[in-house]
Amino acid sequence: MSAPAPSVPPASPAPAASPAKPRPVPAGTNPMQALRVQKVVVNIGVGEAGERRTKAEKVLSMLTRQKPVPTRARSTNRDLGIREGQDLGAKVTLRGDIALDFLRRALATRENRMDPLSVDKMGNIAFGVPDYTDFPGMKYDPQIGIYGMDVCVEVGRAGWRVRHRSRAPRNLGRRNRPSPEETRKFLTEQFGVIFVD
Repeated sequence: MSAPAPSVPPASPAPAASPAKPRPVPAGTNPMQALRVQKVVVNIGVGEAGERRTKAEKVLSMLTRQKPVPTRARSTNRDLGIREGQDLGAKVTLRGDIALDFLRRALATRENRMDPLSVDKMGNIAFGVPDYTDFPGMKYDPQIGIYGMDVCVEVGRAGWRVRHRSRAPRNLGRRNRPSPEETRKFLTEQFGVIFVD
């Protein structure tokens, strides 16, 4: 007869992992309340279709290295000769690092100076650039001419997408909406903007 197999003592249970400790947050700060640039929209309106609008698209492509999309009339105006759906300009929407880089260059054309009224009551920003040649590295092209543009910046916080998500969209709470004063402080700290009347 074979000898009985030696008994093996049961394995002791592994010690339970201690719960992760939350990172200390300085008093008075909440990372979810930090402002960020959601998107930058660059628009050139020429009021008509044809060669001028094509040149506007070329200017936007040179400045942003993105493909512009046409902007169209939403209504018909016989006095101005505009019909609904007619192409009137071009625009580009930028997000992420591309948006931040373009915003810094656009602010540099204004020497980082801005009117306080450029910030609306929802904390968004809008300003104009009179000529694309004001951007660093851009030279005047007589075949294009002079084209200015409007720059609109949407500023928000984490959770901003709840307004646009396809499932269960919701309106933003009052605390999630940046005030004009918060946006001005954000621009001053992050981009060195000086507000002058």
